[in-house]
Amino acid sequence: MAIEMTEAGGGGGEAAVNGSAAAGGGGAEKLSPAARLFHAPRFNCYILAIMGCKTRINPGVVKAGLEETLLKHPRFSSKMVGDIKRSGKMKWVQTKMNLDEHVIVPDVDPDLDTPDRFVEDYISYLTKTPLDMSRPLWELHLLNVKTSDAEAVAIFRIHHSMGDGASLMSLLLACTRKTADPEALPTIPGKKSAGTQNSGGFWWFILALWSMFRLIWNTIVDFSVFVATYCFLKDTESLVKGGPGVAKTTKRFVHRTVSLDDIKLIKSALNMTINDVVLGVTQAGLSRYLNRRYEGESGKDQNSKKKKSNIPKNMRLRATVLINLRPTAGIQALSDMMVKKSKCKWGNWIGYILIPFSIGSEDDPLEYVRKAKATIDRKKLSLEAIITFVCAELVLKLFGVKVASAIAHRFLSNTTVAFSNVIGPVEEISFYGHPIAFLAPSVYGHPHALTIHFQSYVNKMTIAVAVDPDVIPDPHQLCDDIEESLKTIKAAVSEKELATVVPIV
Repeated sequence: MAIEMTEAGGGGGEAAVNGSAAAGGGGAEKLSPAARLFHAPRFNCYILAIMGCKTRINPGVVKAGLEETLLKHPRFSSKMVGDIKRSGKMKWVQTKMNLDEHVIVPDVDPDLDTPDRFVEDYISYLTKTPLDMSRPLWELHLLNVKTSDAEAVAIFRIHHSMGDGASLMSLLLACTRKTADPEALPTIPGKKSAGTQNSGGFWWFILALWSMFRLIWNTIVDFSVFVATYCFLKDTESLVKGGPGVAKTTKRFVHRTVSLDDIKLIKSALNMTINDVVLGVTQAGLSRYLNRRYEGESGKDQNSKKKKSNIPKNMRLRATVLINLRPTAGIQALSDMMVKKSKCKWGNWIGYILIPFSIGSEDDPLEYVRKAKATIDRKKLSLEAIITFVCAELVLKLFGVKVASAIAHRFLSNTTVAFSNVIGPVEEISFYGHPIAFLAPSVYGHPHALTIHFQSYVNKMTIAVAVDPDVIPDPHQLCDDIEESLKTIKAAVSEKELATVVPIV
């Protein structure tokens, strides 16, 4: 099973509702169990997709584009009706759209002293205000504010019950076109199949038998850890772990863009995947950040001798990652679904996996990525994601949304981080004629104080960090540490390659 990390922080099961109703139909459709899960009081989750544009945004052009594309998808033109708290019986019903209620264009002073801070504050404020349940559950905010990395910013806010993050991001990308070819859809790299080599013979049979044994053993161990995490196995109380009620606190979103080429250089030099590298860089950056925070907590003066590591020993810090269990609907299929009003099933089957983070000081910075690779390689030989998906579906059907949401909330509360990595377009794209500078999706409403999302776009990688500012008051410093860790690991790779060059005598 190939691991493809997707947006984290959601619930188990099929979060996206199958789009069985035609866009033009007037019938109602019941919410799927997982969609109802995202309306549970403890699990009211939202997806944010932040897009930086290279030009000022023309609201009229964007609205016209939405009418021709996104509004023809049934989820974006349906409201939810029913009794959420008592009966839990809810359904999607087609409704007449007033686009001005969903596209918000605030009047902003063009001469702001701190435009980046203004955008951060604006997005943070959104996390305080729920969407109007009497309307389709999405909004688009257009901020014509020039920031340090964009001329304007568009912010999609979508309730998680409308679909899982991978499907919704794919749907939004289906509304874009290549900047160099305005008629062409974005190009998203596909999964590379690792073709199996069947040489036959006795040794091939032994190898296959050994791989099967490892798959079964790893699955049993991972599922046991999953159950233990729900029952009693908690992460260490640390300076980045949220406490009770963190799901409902105001969140702050920051992002940092680094070179995707640097990540690919490390990947090629160490024979790894992009997932391996970004996980290793995150472990290194989080270790650097925690070391500084714990040093400050210790209250040592500047003249005292610094320890190699100020992080408590044997810290258990784990990330919850959602895994795609089947491919998302392709960009072309989603585009056709909106334009032709075709009936099309969309969304992902998603399951949880737990990834232990290696937190501490390493003499060799490459150890962070080596350990990340070992962790992910082991997870590839496990059915953990499939088992957790099946269990989530079973609990939803047998015990209902309240029990399922309580289990999911308790499980996530016993871990520390939500982590994900998603592949984006390889060419520059435009959002209804507005060239995009960066993409930074995230999620909030789940019981984590820290969410880290990596999103590639052309030759860049954007690190989107969502935090509870009461737990992590300096998210920009965390971004600095992750970026600095990438530079340190790249330098170590270059030094290693230089050392292997045999001098010509």
